[in-house]
Amino acid sequence: MNIILLSGGSGKRLWPLSNAIRSKQFLKLFRNDKGEYESMLQRVYRQIRSVDNDAKITIATSKAQEPAIRNQLGPEVGVCVEPCRRDTFPAIVLAVAYLRDVQHVDPNETVVVCPVDPLVDDDYFESLKNLAALADKGAVNGMANLTLMGIEPSYPSEKYGYIMPISKDAVSAVRAFKEKPDEETARGYIAQGALWNSGVFAFRIGWLLERAKNMLAFIDYDDLLQRYETVTKISFDYAVAEKEPKIQVMRFNGRWTDLGTWNTLVEAMSDATIGKVMTDDACRHISVVNELDVPIVAMGLKDVVIAASPEGVLVADKARSSYMKPLVDKIDQ
Repeated sequence: MNIILLSGGSGKRLWPLSNAIRSKQFLKLFRNDKGEYESMLQRVYRQIRSVDNDAKITIATSKAQEPAIRNQLGPEVGVCVEPCRRDTFPAIVLAVAYLRDVQHVDPNETVVVCPVDPLVDDDYFESLKNLAALADKGAVNGMANLTLMGIEPSYPSEKYGYIMPISKDAVSAVRAFKEKPDEETARGYIAQGALWNSGVFAFRIGWLLERAKNMLAFIDYDDLLQRYETVTKISFDYAVAEKEPKIQVMRFNGRWTDLGTWNTLVEAMSDATIGKVMTDDACRHISVVNELDVPIVAMGLKDVVIAASPEGVLVADKARSSYMKPLVDKIDQ
């Protein structure tokens, strides 16, 4: 299985632990089977290897994040580095060209693209193998050039885009895509069998490169790398998915959590407190991560998240913590 893991973003909603250099996927907040702390990146990489030890894994990332990736996964890990950020479509095309021209992967092979930072169980990666097989079959019979993984919604979320399948079958053609809705609209989508758009999809390498050459006008990996700063910033959804007539979606109803905000991250953390932390018996449902050498003492607090690093200190109601980005933007000004 060929897998491209997308590693990007500054993770401002997880300030002060996350920033442009050390984004959320590098935070060591989860314990592995040995009881050792590991990051989301290390967890996902380990899970892929447990399901398919021969998988060819390539991480598409920025120059700022490359050292952290090699530090956590080792120097031999496959990394395709963007010279500058140009959104997901150019990043994916560069990584696919890297597979063909540098790693010498056959253009007829299928590749799966997925984010590096969801909290999932091993059945998710088993489903990625099924996704690759479906994409390969769809390409052979001419029924689908692009195969998506859609997540069965557990509630009417306003955080995700929605995929509208033609049917409620396990695998279906796609009727439409919908932008992030309000809660009431999302409830209506779900009633129609809509799925969360997880940003996971599969296709044949040669197919995407042919599509991309018409849009980005490049010859090969080296050529695209040299002129990368001049290509248009555009997402994969806008450039490809929403314009592709032969597209199908596979439903996934296992565990899938996007850990993009503190209120979702703390629910998944292995320990309620990490670092030098002391709490009294009156504290209820609080989470504390302390990266400083000085202790944090919490008393009588309820439903609060506290995070401290050299970047700053956050003290927030858990429910309000997901709305912190505008305040963090002001810090960077």
